[in-house]
Amino acid sequence: MNQEEIRLKILEEITKTEQRIEEYKEQSKPISPENAIGRISRMDAINNKSITEAALRQAEAKLSHLLQTREKVGTREFGICVKCKQPIPVGRILLMPESSKCVNCAR
Repeated sequence: MNQEEIRLKILEEITKTEQRIEEYKEQSKPISPENAIGRISRMDAINNKSITEAALRQAEAKLSHLLQTREKVGTREFGICVKCKQPIPVGRILLMPESSKCVNCAR
């Protein structure tokens, strides 16, 4: 797989992640107290909001890493583990393009 194909994969992942972020932002809007839902339903809604906010933070971090990775494609730093300085396998780059560490160092 060449670097242009990897760049396209990263751009595709950036688009998906941006869409997810927008969905999470919509889902994590405050719950209006005027809504006529029961106490249990309100508690569930608050719990779901917390879960969605955690997913939002995770997606925003992933997007940040993807944007950094996109800038490295074509440079000597791309595909090299930041910890052990060994090449990251192409399979890992394709599955997790935002990853800056090889499997062993990521553990």
